[in-house]
Amino acid sequence: MADFTTKSVTKSAERKLSSPIDTVANFLALVQDIIDNNPWGCTSYTSNNETVAAVVRGSEHYSGKVVYENAQAKTVGQISVRAPTSAAFSTDISTIMGTTAINTAMGGTPSHDSSEDTFSCALKCHNTNGEVFTVTFRRDSVVVSGYEADSILTGIEAWADTVALLA
Repeated sequence: MADFTTKSVTKSAERKLSSPIDTVANFLALVQDIIDNNPWGCTSYTSNNETVAAVVRGSEHYSGKVVYENAQAKTVGQISVRAPTSAAFSTDISTIMGTTAINTAMGGTPSHDSSEDTFSCALKCHNTNGEVFTVTFRRDSVVVSGYEADSILTGIEAWADTVALLA
């Protein structure tokens, strides 16, 4: 039988943040700044006869909870929410909290505990050397994956060291 031959060596690295990104607004601003300003010097490329931007937003999700407390401040229920965009997440939370029938059925007062929210957005990036890699931002970490050249990680790490949210 024939042996497998290694064709490439892709790497992955993670930076745990010393404190979670405090709000979804700050998270979204960070992601949008990367897309708009391309701090890693990525380049556009052609795939299937289509031009692909240097940095492209990929999969993302936002999740959290609406907690219901009774008059004695005891938790009597909760609803978990997971949405594909931050706008959908905000709409879901406000709709749940504003629905009288749900509030009555739960038997408590609703509140959104944003300290438990999670958010994630993957950015697909094209390096000048031709590699396509992914940088995934989460509330508590940043993961760089699918790269081969150490210079990619070095560049992202140097940039991240200048961003207060990513300490």
